[in-house]
Amino acid sequence: MNEKDGVPSARSTMITHSIREWLLKETRTERYIDNILVSLCERLRSLGVPVARSTLHFQINNPQWLGASIQWVLGAQAAQINTFEYGTENTQAYRQSPISEILSGADEVRENLLEEHFSRPYSIFEQLRQEGYTDYIAFPLDHTLGKRHVMTLASDAPDGFDCDDIRIFREMVPILSLVSEVRIKNALARTLMQTYVGPHASEEILAGATTRGSGVTLSAAVLIFDIRDFTSISDISSRDDVIDMLNTYFDAIAEPIEQHRGEILKFMGDGLLAVFPLENEHALNDIFTAVMETRQAIDNLNTTNLAMGKPLLRYGIGVHVGEVMYGNIGSRRRLDFTAIGPTVNVASRLESLTKTVHHPILFSEAFVKQGKFEAFVDGLGEHALRGLANPVSVFALKPGGIPAIPTA
Repeated sequence: MNEKDGVPSARSTMITHSIREWLLKETRTERYIDNILVSLCERLRSLGVPVARSTLHFQINNPQWLGASIQWVLGAQAAQINTFEYGTENTQAYRQSPISEILSGADEVRENLLEEHFSRPYSIFEQLRQEGYTDYIAFPLDHTLGKRHVMTLASDAPDGFDCDDIRIFREMVPILSLVSEVRIKNALARTLMQTYVGPHASEEILAGATTRGSGVTLSAAVLIFDIRDFTSISDISSRDDVIDMLNTYFDAIAEPIEQHRGEILKFMGDGLLAVFPLENEHALNDIFTAVMETRQAIDNLNTTNLAMGKPLLRYGIGVHVGEVMYGNIGSRRRLDFTAIGPTVNVASRLESLTKTVHHPILFSEAFVKQGKFEAFVDGLGEHALRGLANPVSVFALKPGGIPAIPTA
């Protein structure tokens, strides 16, 4: 395990060249960095470099988790991917780790796992020794804008890595940094797009739907949600309390929508717009079920808030079905990927009508008939909706608990 300075051997030169050429020329069509890691480790192993375990650690900044670790071990057909939550960086386990040392500026962390006493008090070293590994090394993967990630490698050879192996790694890591940055940037772009415009819209945009007016007309059920009296509540509450309250109520409606294959196109202040495309044959049942679960979730939240002395929040939901224009709307330089059209307008007017008829959830006749939901609703008669020439028959939920929605 002792390194010696000197001229690189013919072996290390040959392997370094082979790995460099492969990384630069033969990974261009591979989209996922975990697949590249598996192929890289298998290639190193086939060339005589005794890699038996390797990990990559990336900070992705997903809304739900800080980053991900990718692990390959000898014999595995695929890498294992684990996410780590925000706050992990503040734990003792993280602070006492080679990952933290690298991210804090170290250029390399090396440890002989056969030594009786380790040079650093990192619990991972004892764990790896117990698993049969003999040598360990970690390197930074430096990306642009000062972003730093980590690669680790462990050996199962009796003498660990030799000086040739270390030279190969040192030559390989800067190239892997370039290769990984492209994949991480792609993953980050996809994550950001999904975060801000939703999964379906993000795929449309990433596939090239970026010109004003581009889009499609599709049949969809549309849901408009709005929180009542939020402005007055905001006036008497602190900024942090307002944000926390808003996020909590958005969770109550967003989770049922997403679980039932709907897509939230935008949050609008204290409201949101969601669509359930009818290309999914169960879309009408899905949106109806999502509305029922939202009602129950908000009732539960209000019960909790009442016990804590917090204000109750009222809400309105309007649901309609029909054709919508789904695509880019906006100025020449600033676009919004959204849904527009008469169907969206009717759903919005129904949501506003909830204030007048004192029912928090309203459905159009078209939605009720197309979904065959007559058994679950009561008719409220025809109502004139602003901007529509003809009145619309409106329906509200029957009193009682959550109905059992037929699935077919």
